[in-house]
Amino acid sequence: MVWFLFLISSAVVVLAATKLAAYADVIAVRTRLGGLVIGTIFLAGATSLPEMIASISAFRASVPNLAAGNFLGSNMTNIALLALVDLFNRQAPLLRTVAVTHSLTAALATLLMLVAVLSMAVGALPAVGWVGADSLLIIGLYFAGIWVMQRESRGGPAAPVMEPAADFPTLRRGLVGFVMAAVVLMAAVPQLVRASTDIAAITGLGTGFVGTALLSLVTSLPELVAVIAATRLGAFDLAVGNLFGSNVFNMLGLAVADFFLLDGPFLSVIDPGFIIVGLLGILLTNMALIGNLARVERKFLFFELDSVAILGAYLLGMFLLYQRGIGL
Repeated sequence: MVWFLFLISSAVVVLAATKLAAYADVIAVRTRLGGLVIGTIFLAGATSLPEMIASISAFRASVPNLAAGNFLGSNMTNIALLALVDLFNRQAPLLRTVAVTHSLTAALATLLMLVAVLSMAVGALPAVGWVGADSLLIIGLYFAGIWVMQRESRGGPAAPVMEPAADFPTLRRGLVGFVMAAVVLMAAVPQLVRASTDIAAITGLGTGFVGTALLSLVTSLPELVAVIAATRLGAFDLAVGNLFGSNVFNMLGLAVADFFLLDGPFLSVIDPGFIIVGLLGILLTNMALIGNLARVERKFLFFELDSVAILGAYLLGMFLLYQRGIGL
């Protein structure tokens, strides 16, 4: 029954999150919002809403390790999904085809994860009210990094303004659809968290590992759907930018979630074993970053060695986390 609830709630969450992102795109096109609002705030916030709702539900269920595993594990999962898509993509090698400017996004994700890891390693830091100073620092670095990336992007050619087709959904339809999808998410995600908590208790794996391995995979599936759709259209920059950008927004979500945890600073109350999860996220992100910067062809038979190495590191990392029993 628990696994059935997990599968059903997972399917509902993935479907609702996919619709949420689609309607967010309608709103962005119809309102003609700027690139910063569309790419880094509105759409990124829409696709990361499952992680945010899951974390709040985990706090209410008194399992902050599940929320930590969801955020930090999603960073690992996003890069593994990128490698998986690249492995089976025959059109072009993703990491070597896209613009080198994606390295800025990957570097910002690395910086934010490093701050989180250092905070967990140092231990309890000063808090402002009930919110940790580390979370406030991550939020500040996020917006500073977005500002730098926007300044860098100004030097490139301006993207042409495309008029929507005649049959493109109206703004009203986009708003109604967005609200309805968000309501479905808010109803389904707590059930997903409840099922994940029960699975952790039944299997003895711990809420931290279940959050890292299972919950993070489910909440990252909307990004996978978007990446597959983008690669089929040949929009490789959109595919890679989506997953790198999701890692950046995950860290912002982790910091913002601290405002909803009243038991103390988020990074101070979770299992110290999440330092390893954070380091694995940094490792995988930088492996993808090297693949983006190094333009030399690296193939074995039909497979990109970058993707094989990333998937291998991801699986070994999961085995290490399983052995250590993180978040028990």
